[in-house]
Parts: sequence; C-alpha cells; structure tokens
Amino acid sequence: MPSTLIAGIGSLVTNDPAQGTGPLGLLTDAAVVVDGGTIAWVGPAAEAPAADERFDAAGRTLLPGFVDSHAHLVFAGDRTAEFNARMSGQSYTAGGIRTTVAATRAASDAELDANLARFVREALRQGTTSIECKSGYGLTVPDEARALRIASSYTPETTYLGAHVVAPEYAQDPAGYVDLVTGEMLDACAPYARWVDVFCEDGAFDGDQARAILTAGVERGLTPRVHANQLSYGPGVQLAVELGAASADHCTHLTDEDVAALAGSATVATLLPGAEFSTRAAYPDARRLLDAGAVVALSTDCNPGSSFTSSMAFCIAVAVREMGMTPDEAVWAATAGGAHALRRTDVGTVAVGARADLQLLEAPSHVHLAYRPGVPLTAAVWRAGVREV
Repeated sequence: MPSTLIAGIGSLVTNDPAQGTGPLGLLTDAAVVVDGGTIAWVGPAAEAPAADERFDAAGRTLLPGFVDSHAHLVFAGDRTAEFNARMSGQSYTAGGIRTTVAATRAASDAELDANLARFVREALRQGTTSIECKSGYGLTVPDEARALRIASSYTPETTYLGAHVVAPEYAQDPAGYVDLVTGEMLDACAPYARWVDVFCEDGAFDGDQARAILTAGVERGLTPRVHANQLSYGPGVQLAVELGAASADHCTHLTDEDVAALAGSATVATLLPGAEFSTRAAYPDARRLLDAGAVVALSTDCNPGSSFTSSMAFCIAVAVREMGMTPDEAVWAATAGGAHALRRTDVGTVAVGARADLQLLEAPSHVHLAYRPGVPLTAAVWRAGVREV
C-alpha cells in the first residue's frame, strides 16, 4: 500500500491535547501521513515529509472516523407501522422487539448478510469507521449464533445479546430462558463474540437475571456491556460498574448514586440520543455526567424499532441541542468516547501508530457537525488507510 500525505488540512481534530489546543488537540494548517494502514506522521503542513501519494484537503476539516459503539444491525423486517403509531400517541415499550424477532428468524442467512452489509456501508458513507454489532433478534440458539457469525465478518466488535428480551416461547418461563441464555446459547455464541450484553429493564430482565447472564458471559471470556436505565430507574448502571462493564448504555434515568458510580469507575456512559428522539422520551442529561467526571460516549443505537438511524452526525447535533453537550464534547464522545467504550486505543484519535481511520468534512470546522444538522458533510473516508468514500 503506497503511503499518502493528506495535506492542506485547515483544521485537524486529533483528540490528543498533547498535539494541539484544547481537549480535541486541534491543529490548524496541518498534515497527516498514512503508511501501511496506520498514521505515520502528524504535524504542521510546512514540516510534512514526502509520501508516495498526496491528497489535498483544500482547507477542510479532518477528524477521526466515528466509533459507533452500540448498534443492532442483524435483523430483518420493518417496523414503520410501530413508529407511526408511536408518533401518533402510543408509548414505547420493550415488547416491540418481538416483531423483529419473528422477521429475523424467517430470513435467510443471505438476506441478513445483505441487510447488514447495507447498513455498514451506509454508516461508512457518513464517516463511521468502527461499529459494534449485537445479536438479539433471534433468541434461539441457532439464530443467535448465526447473527454473530454473520456480524463477525464485518466487525470485530460483536456482542452477544441473547438477553434482549425473553423469547416468546419462554413467556411463561423466564427462568428457563435465562438458563438457556447462560447455557447452551452462550456456548454456541461465545466463539463469535467479544462482548456480552443484557437489557436490564422492566419488560426485559431484572437485576438478578442480568447479573446471572453477565457473570456467565464473563466466565466464558466475554466482557460485559449493559443496556441500563433507559426506560426507568433501575439496577443496570450499578450492576455495570460492579461487574467492570466497558459501558452502561442509555443512562437516561440516573440517581445521584448512579452518576457517582459512573464517575468513579472505568465504565463509560454511552448515550443514545436517537432512541429518545424516536420515542419522544426525555433525553439523558449529558451535562450532569460530564460535570461529575464520567466518560461519555455517543452512539446511534441503530435498530429498526427505537432508533433507526446510522448517522453519528445526527446524534452529535441532537446531543448538543438537547443534552447539554458542547460541540467539542459531542465530537469527542462520538470518536474517542466510542473508542473508550470499546476499550480500543487504536481508533478514535489521530496520532502516530493509530489506525488510519479518518474522515474529511466539507466544512472549515468540526463544529459544523452540530451547526449544520441534517447536512451530509462527509467528503472522504479512509479506513485502515484505504480510501473508502
């Protein structure tokens, strides 16, 4: 692979304060050299070394590719009618997931693969270079295993979410379903997964069930993540912190004790504004978490029911408008924050040795991601040094 000099960068977001100004480590009139899939040099354009090829950024903004650390992309079917009903006054509950479960079970491997490929490509065109992908729409041993097997072809960040909701066949025997999720289903899914997740919520799994599921996953070498405190106050955040989860996701309803627990731990608070936008629910208070010292990430929660968006830029704009984040904080959360939530040090930053995951904006500043909501600003994308868009 030839080396590439990206020159003429008007504004460079490095996410490394040691390299530039502010928490985003901003550099102006900058350049980046990409070699062998990684970043080989970062600095002032006037000092840039030679490379095999040259790309002129023409004064535009370069920043890390988005890191989307929470997505549900292995599914079939459509829930337009549910969304329409919700926008017409019906409330959102976890039960709608079962609609997608039926469609996903009926789909072929090829159909699920094609659907996933379409969404990964859609996200990539919008600057997302790293994406996590969960199972959770099969809820049988073979369906959960095939979901993770298919997802593992597209991303190393695969999450076992057999505990999305109780499978319909076990509606009268939730304990039996927990036994399945922690036993035979886990055995079939663990080889294809890095993470284990559970929807800890009324209508899904309570604290004791969630603890059993996450502990079983840990014993099989998986690292926990938790759908926590989305629809109501509950034990999810405290459980995530107790078990050393990489991320507690949603964090919409938090007590002071929940905020303090997150701030005093390595567990990232991943906020998913698309879910609140699409369900007309109250947004999480990012300002409260940030002021307490918690690490915050932003993610799309892309799924067919409660947040059918793959746009991290949209989530940035909503977080700034509705959740008390500054543009700098939101951009950091969508890049470096997502990397923290996936416990990755090779993405979410523009630094020597990092993977060359980069996006160029058709804009003079990263602030335009919030300033120009809904406008497709991504002009070019590199993933592992390869120009993809």
